[in-house]
Amino acid sequence: MGMTIAEKILAAHSGHQEVVAGQLIECATDWVLCHEITTPAALKMLEDRGMDTVFNPDQIVAVPDHSVPAMNIKAAKMYQTLKAWVQKNGIKHFYDVGRGGIAHVVLENTGLMKPGQTLVSGDSHTCNAGALGAFATGVGSTDLAGAIYAGKVWFKVPETMLIRVTGQTNAGVTPKDIVLEVIKQIGADGANYMVMEWVGDYIDHLDMEGRFTLTNMAIEAGGKTGVVAVDDTTRKYMSERGVHPDQYTEYTSDPDATYKVVVEIDASKVEPTIAYPHIPSNGKVAGSDKIAVTHAYVGSCTNGRISDLRDVARILKGRKVAENVQMIVVPATQAIWKQAAQEGLLEIFVDAGASVSYPSCGACLGMHSGVLGPDDVCISSSNRNFVGRMGDPSAQIYLASPATVAASAVAGHLADPREYNAAD
Repeated sequence: MGMTIAEKILAAHSGHQEVVAGQLIECATDWVLCHEITTPAALKMLEDRGMDTVFNPDQIVAVPDHSVPAMNIKAAKMYQTLKAWVQKNGIKHFYDVGRGGIAHVVLENTGLMKPGQTLVSGDSHTCNAGALGAFATGVGSTDLAGAIYAGKVWFKVPETMLIRVTGQTNAGVTPKDIVLEVIKQIGADGANYMVMEWVGDYIDHLDMEGRFTLTNMAIEAGGKTGVVAVDDTTRKYMSERGVHPDQYTEYTSDPDATYKVVVEIDASKVEPTIAYPHIPSNGKVAGSDKIAVTHAYVGSCTNGRISDLRDVARILKGRKVAENVQMIVVPATQAIWKQAAQEGLLEIFVDAGASVSYPSCGACLGMHSGVLGPDDVCISSSNRNFVGRMGDPSAQIYLASPATVAASAVAGHLADPREYNAAD
């Protein structure tokens, strides 16, 4: 019987010749990604049991990102806990405040995480790294504790959903619109505990930043992770980070691999999409309703990359953010922040009336730097629009591409980015 990419990776990391969906395995973890929110709870479990050691300090990556710079004393203590643990255990892959940013985007750019490897983290958007042809998934603090201590995690081998995207998108349509369309079609639990494997000529022509956006939002469809097979685009991306093909293993799905579901998407028929409150599957065509917005947020591990910031700059250049809108732009990492500055993007944002913030998770999960108040209406390039996700439970959150967020910020209401070509 043939196997999928995910099944092959899990088999290789569990000592099996082959695995099948539903099988329970003990899986070795190549990498454990830690941040300051979920890691302290895992460390407390280990300390309480006299197990406060790490399986291999060279296979742990630590990045404080959710509540930094610390917005209160509690956040400062969580940061201190993570940093003290890093120093105690000699963890060298530590990307401190001022040297990192959002953990998933930091990791994807380091060259540490490679195709064919496994990654766990106490964060649901760990699936982001699946774009590298790897198996990456979020776990709870208990499993995180086990991974830190033993370098192993128990998994039930997930079924796989094949998503075939064919054709090419029209102007104004981005990978964010593609993934929102998929979630709209299958539902917020349509891929429950499945691997979402992306294929098709659209994927073949998509750059790595776009692929990361697709795999990042697997969890918003209930998925265990997302994955894209390694190709020349992946190899070039790894080579640019000093990693050559003989340093990793490439896996491809067998022709007779078993898929639970096959989803077909014609990219040419996808339009700019906005997910209405309060669920990512509630998608509608951008501009269908001219609902007034009070906030516009660009950032997160889904859409805070340099290509996203360029999309925003193209729309904001020569224009102003509407007076009724507070716009915040958050480059995902320090390196992206610096590149955006060098390209003149930050100046465009500031001239338009937007605020540029420090790289962090920030307002995406309602922790700081743009938390929503009662009855605020925000259009965001992030990944979740649940009740209370970005602040007050009465606030309304609309999810969209960075381009759609920028167009809406200028218009002062939900808008279609196709109506906002680059200003003269």
